[in-house]
Amino acid sequence: MALPRLSNLEMRIMEVFWTQGSASVREIQETFPQKNRPAYTTVHTMVHRLEAKKALRKTKKVGNAYTFEAAIPRDSARRRLIDDFLAVFGGEPQPIMTHLIEAGKLSLEDVQEAEKHLRALQKKDPKP
Repeated sequence: MALPRLSNLEMRIMEVFWTQGSASVREIQETFPQKNRPAYTTVHTMVHRLEAKKALRKTKKVGNAYTFEAAIPRDSARRRLIDDFLAVFGGEPQPIMTHLIEAGKLSLEDVQEAEKHLRALQKKDPKP
């Protein structure tokens, strides 16, 4: 199954499910800070779009409201988002890495951890 493309707001909504488990539309809406809280109808629309994309599934009905849960894993959704973002740069990670370093969002520890991960991958699948 191909993973759906998720917008910024859809990802923010999915984060609630990945963190909390199941939730209703109202519960999702209330997790947003009061100052920037989207309208209930906006969250309702987004949740039903996520269900149509098969990113969410209904778990039960309470009164006239449904609760939903994530149907796709967080890591898979993030990978899809990162792959889509990387495609904007022609598949080249260097401009992104440079920006992250210059913006102070990528530390030496982050780079060392990435290097450790790369070395482990290289040991698993050595290329001639």
